[in-house]
Order: sequence, then structure tokens, then C-alpha cells
Amino acid sequence: MARRAVAHVPAEAVDRIKALLDNFLTKLDEDDLRDQVRSLMPVFQSLRGLGKGLIPPELASSARERILVYFQRYPLKVIEGDELLVVAGIGEWARRLRELRVQFGWSICSGVTFKDMADDEPELAAALAAELGADPRSLKPDQYVLVSGEQDREAAHRWNVLNTIRKRKGLGVKSRLLEYMRANVGVPVSIEELRYLAGDKSEWARRMRELRTEDGWPIFTRMQGRSELPVGTYLLDEDKQAPEHDRRIPDDIRVEVLIRDNFACRVCGWTRDQLRPDDPRKFLELHHLTAHADKGENSLENLLTLCNVHHDQVHAGRLTLTA
Repeated sequence: MARRAVAHVPAEAVDRIKALLDNFLTKLDEDDLRDQVRSLMPVFQSLRGLGKGLIPPELASSARERILVYFQRYPLKVIEGDELLVVAGIGEWARRLRELRVQFGWSICSGVTFKDMADDEPELAAALAAELGADPRSLKPDQYVLVSGEQDREAAHRWNVLNTIRKRKGLGVKSRLLEYMRANVGVPVSIEELRYLAGDKSEWARRMRELRTEDGWPIFTRMQGRSELPVGTYLLDEDKQAPEHDRRIPDDIRVEVLIRDNFACRVCGWTRDQLRPDDPRKFLELHHLTAHADKGENSLENLLTLCNVHHDQVHAGRLTLTA
């Protein structure tokens, strides 16, 4: 009952803290260190109650809820870890924050994750910088940002899959990341999930780039022609690895071709906005008019956009294209 009173009457809590500090001052004249320490314990407890009381219990009844309410009030603002300690009112606030980020699907990114991403995904970092109004590299490890105000309600299911893969022995970081992406085809996955899956190793962003650019997996971010994706997410478009020659198309050329073709198949005009469960057209691919084997280049003039159905028809010899 006393803690609930603090939430409603913070001024009374401040008066109690002042009285406790006055009592502590008298202890400084004594030589008993333990007595001095013990006289500060009620101060810490009262301060903790005062911090918790800043967010009314009818809005948030637990530390995790208080942290979320605080972030929601200040989206896209850099929040210090000490702020979260105050509003959470518990020493384990970092664990509750991790639950919000990974288990409950709230896109809250740390300074560490931003730095990892900025080092290996500079285009994505630039998009985040535009959203935040600050360079992601400048954030400290104990600073956090709520990137998106929308909760990912499928995160709880993915959490179980993520932990199963994370605990599996004998898998390298890249193998774990790929297995997780293949378990979530067509679903945006947050950078915090990927970092946690990698065992908090900074190489996760580099491995994701390798999967896309070197290994040919159709993994997209907002900067790879998928403007509808939230900043700070990755998406595996389909569980299909590109042929060896298609993996060498530079990202800037790929985006330029998609923009020129209005993100639509040049044969049927299909776009991702028309994606339907019963339609075999699921994604867009780039086709070489002159094949790599015939010294065809990865150039704007030699590439055009096709849906997966018509691309397969071309390579099966059932459809002939001209520039």
C-alpha cells in the first residue's frame, strides 16, 4: 500500500527522502561504515518507488510495461539506460528491455546494434540517421531508440524458433542466421533478433550482407528496393537461392533496374502490391537479356525485371524476350 501511495503523491515521497537524507548526514559524524550504508538503503528504496510512481499504475503495472510506456511517449528519441532504471524501478530493467525487444516484438534498438549495422550496412544506417536526426554510430551501448511504434505480434512465436536455433551446437553465425530467415520467409525480422541470434557478436550484419550479396539469398531491407519495410528489418523474400551468376549484380544496379521498371514485371506488369496466396507470382527477379555465359554484363541495358513465373518460363525456353 505504501508504494501505491508514492505513485499518487510524489511530493510526500520527496519529503520522506529529504528526511532520510537528513538522518544520513548525522551518520557521517560516526565511524560505523555499515551503519552509514544501512541508513542509505531506505533512500534508495524510496527513490525507486518515486521513479515507478511517475507512470501511474493504471497505465502500467509492471516494470516491463513502464519501460514500454516510456518509449511510446518518446518514439525515435535516444533514451538513456539510466532513464529506464528510474521508470522501471528494478535492477533487472535490462532483462525486461530485452524481453520487449526480442520476445514481444517491439523494435527497440541499442547503440551496440546500430554500430554493428552502420559498419556493414551503410545505406541502412543512412536511412536510420534520417529518421533519428543523428548518426547511429554516435550512440552509446546503453542508449536505446524505439524505431517503430508498431508491435510485431508474431514475435512470440519466432522467439521459440530463435532460441531453438540459438542453442543448437555446431552452427556458425551465418548458418544460424540463414536457418532463422528460412524459418520466417516473407516476414520482416528485426536487427535485434538477428543480433541476439548471433550470440551478441558484432559480425551478424556482415554475415547478413554476405548471405545477400555473395550467397544469393533474396534478403531485402528498406534500402534494397523494399520501401514498405520498416527501417531496421530484414526480409527473406523466398526460400530460393539465386544462381551463381545473378549473385554478382551490384545493389545499386539492382535498385536502378527496379526503379526504371516501376517495380513491376515487364511481361505482365505484376507488382508486390498484387501479392495473393493463390497467385504463383511471389517476387521479382532480374533477368539478363544476354546471359552471363555469353559475356552478358550486369548493366542497366542488359537487365530487366520479371516476376518469378515469367523468369522461370524464359529459362525453360517457353518465353522469348526482347529488350
